[in-house]
Amino acid sequence: MLKKLIMPVLALGMVASVYGASPFDNGKGINIKDAVADLDMQVPPASAAQAETKASKEWTIMVYVNAKNNLERFGLSDVNEMEMVGSSDKVNIVVELGRIDGYSSAEGDWVEARRYLIKKDNDVNNITSPAVERLGKVDMGDWRHLAEFGKWAKANYPAKKYMLIVWNHGSGWDKNLKSMIDKGISYDDETGNHITTPQLGMAIKEIGRLDVYGADACLMQMVSVAYEIKDNITYIVSSEETEPGDGYTYNTFLAPVVANPTMTPYQLAKVTVDAYTDHYVSAGYACTQSFIRTAAIVKLLGLMNDFAYAVTNNVPRETVKSAVSGAQNFAVSSSRDLYHFVQKVLEKSDNAEVQEKGKALMSYIKKSVVAYHRYNNSSGGWWGPEIYDDTHGIAVYLPGYSYDSDYNELQFAKYSNWDEFIQWYLAKEI
Repeated sequence: MLKKLIMPVLALGMVASVYGASPFDNGKGINIKDAVADLDMQVPPASAAQAETKASKEWTIMVYVNAKNNLERFGLSDVNEMEMVGSSDKVNIVVELGRIDGYSSAEGDWVEARRYLIKKDNDVNNITSPAVERLGKVDMGDWRHLAEFGKWAKANYPAKKYMLIVWNHGSGWDKNLKSMIDKGISYDDETGNHITTPQLGMAIKEIGRLDVYGADACLMQMVSVAYEIKDNITYIVSSEETEPGDGYTYNTFLAPVVANPTMTPYQLAKVTVDAYTDHYVSAGYACTQSFIRTAAIVKLLGLMNDFAYAVTNNVPRETVKSAVSGAQNFAVSSSRDLYHFVQKVLEKSDNAEVQEKGKALMSYIKKSVVAYHRYNNSSGGWWGPEIYDDTHGIAVYLPGYSYDSDYNELQFAKYSNWDEFIQWYLAKEI
């Protein structure tokens, strides 16, 4: 099954620097912010007609379908799934679809980017919604274009609540050293560009407040990604693991929203997780999907710092490395389930401080960070059985061999001590 992933190769070697027991620098204070309130984005209407539309529309769901790569046929299929439901008098379904030459020749083999207000039809093989804009060739790997799409959708199809979905390949924050493809999402094969994790944060800031953000892409439910976009989003829906090429099943996701348009952002996020997971349970594929509360991310950073500090003072490096290798991992091996990693450390250390800080962190992940989490196992994947019993809804960067300095670019690394913690356990014992 085609995956939304370009597989990385493991970097070899160990970090050269040697760190002491407490490597955290003192210049990294946590910039504590008040939890972001769940407020509707107020978009000034351009006209009386738009004001009336805003009053009557409950949701605008914006889907950025960058099919300018080997996922093109899945992009066409997904837009056809959206047309099985279509927009309603209470819900706007707005799409930008970009195509590239050389993959699918379906539907006239047109090559450009088009924007649609999705209309319901009975044709599952052809997109019949009229294009409201034809953009020609655009760079869908440019964060500024994503931002422009989001602002355009808000201005033209205002509503009380907003969801943005970015559809494409995803690689978490990590980097593929073999092909020099950086961490991020939305890879445009025509331009060779993609949206990095910091750029995703910049795009969403430009778009403005979103109630729900969904990544219909692989490996994106990571602490470092969430921290980058937390200030402008209430809930983040993503997968810790890769997604099958088919990604979201848009008809089963959108139908409940159109049937119950007054649903809350929490309810919509849960519907997204359930529609995705139910589909792959039925199909017999392994999968993971969760949604998290962004208001909990700042405190999560502090609890992770507390735990890391306790570990560096009380647990041998080799014990931590063993916990890393034993924690639930995903297609990118340096991405590990955060909860399970802490659990593995606690199994190997009876130190009172480590136990206290670890249990506090695990409890907070369960009760506050991860609002809802589902997964499915399968008897056979690319490398054999795929078992996700030890997933808990959010992953973290935990390399087993070497540290990627690109991690330093992320806001999470700048405001936390997780980068020092990683380099500490990777260093050789003195």
